[in-house]
Amino acid sequence: MIPTIYEKLNITSAVSQIILSIALMLICGFLMTRVTKKLRLPNVTAYIVAGILLGPFCLHLVPRNIISGMDFIADIALAFIAFSTGEYFKVNTLKKSGPKVLVITVFEALLASAVVFAVTYGILGLELNFSIVLAALASATAPASTVMTIRQTHAKGDFVDTLLQVVALDDIVGLIAYSIAISVALTSVTGSFSAGNVIKPIVTNIAVFALGSLFGVILKLLLQKRSTDNRLIVLVALLFAFCGICTLFDVSPRLGCMSMGMVYINLTNDERLFKQLNYFSPPILLLFFVRSGLNFDLGALVNTSGSVGTVSLLTVGVVYFFTRIIGKYAGAFLGCLITKKSKLVRNYLGLALIPQAGVAIGLAAMGARTIGGETGRALETIILASSVLYELIGPACAKLSLYLSKSYATKLEDIVPEPEVTPDGKQKTEVELLIERINAIQSSLPKHDDPYYEDEDAFSEAAEEHFNMINAALPNRQRRRNKRVWISYQ
Repeated sequence: MIPTIYEKLNITSAVSQIILSIALMLICGFLMTRVTKKLRLPNVTAYIVAGILLGPFCLHLVPRNIISGMDFIADIALAFIAFSTGEYFKVNTLKKSGPKVLVITVFEALLASAVVFAVTYGILGLELNFSIVLAALASATAPASTVMTIRQTHAKGDFVDTLLQVVALDDIVGLIAYSIAISVALTSVTGSFSAGNVIKPIVTNIAVFALGSLFGVILKLLLQKRSTDNRLIVLVALLFAFCGICTLFDVSPRLGCMSMGMVYINLTNDERLFKQLNYFSPPILLLFFVRSGLNFDLGALVNTSGSVGTVSLLTVGVVYFFTRIIGKYAGAFLGCLITKKSKLVRNYLGLALIPQAGVAIGLAAMGARTIGGETGRALETIILASSVLYELIGPACAKLSLYLSKSYATKLEDIVPEPEVTPDGKQKTEVELLIERINAIQSSLPKHDDPYYEDEDAFSEAAEEHFNMINAALPNRQRRRNKRVWISYQ
């Protein structure tokens, strides 16, 4: 067994190892973004690469016991992401685009499953129980890296709204597909069908959705007439409590957290709370993605001794990796075509649906336990290895799709299109066009030009309100002095 850096430095305190490991993950994740920024890759890719380098299968700078002890980070990060996604499910938006989004989601999820099943069972000739469960897992999509990429690029528009709603609903379709698949798989092995295997997980997640909605109502009641400095505390406390309850019953908190955010935004229309959470969450999300990289074990996939039937594990992994991408893209394209979405959404939505992690890994672990034996271990190995590869290329594909769909732009002529000829038909010089575009940009800029303006401004407003509330209770002289200090701070 390779000794860790802490053993070499004779650092035996468990607390010291944990704190130093977290610091190392944060620092290396940040430093890696300096490299990916030069390559114009999303930050998520940098975080995962940093995790791979720090992990036990590369430099071995973070011990395995610390990696396994950070399981809770995934639940918390996904809870934050899911709650933020709920903001995009306003009733007036759902009335306009809800049925279309549902059709797109069903097509992109089920076609990915169909393509994977057709290839693994029909062409490779793998066992039915393995092929059908692997195909069901192909339907799942991870929203975390996509949401992070959207935040980094500040993309907006119909493409972004459609994408976020699709990846949120994807969980529901994926869960139903998995429930049916695992029941068929067990029937093929035991010869007896159990309706409970299909119904139980669906009913459980309906209950999770309902409980999340109740938490959304509770959040609204708790934040009424609440001092602004406590709003974030109450929100994080409720998210943690909800995650704890879901973990107790071994179910994913994502669906419930999404319903919590959805109920809260429709009851209050309070967008500032979501901006406050977005400003608070980057370190948590960084740790989540770095930890995903720490778990990466390419050796398990390329191990020559591993196989599914007569087919090597590497072959199955490569086939699964590419067929799922084809199925996702084709399904999203057909769904958009049927619902008559714009050409930009239709052509590029599939590119943003490649990432796969959280839910797929959790379901794969359940499937491995249910199927058991070498087949179950092979299933989990393929999902674990491919998920990290999907997370590596997924953010870059998502960023490309956002750019191609014109959800954000980097070229000046795309950001501020100006007519290239004067009203009398004369061609403008490049200098004249540049001046006009600069003036157009200046006229549209907010007073604060920080890229995280809205999120940071939500925090600043909350801090100022809290200061005024405390200052009102002080004597006049101290109140005036505090006011001068606050003005100088601003």
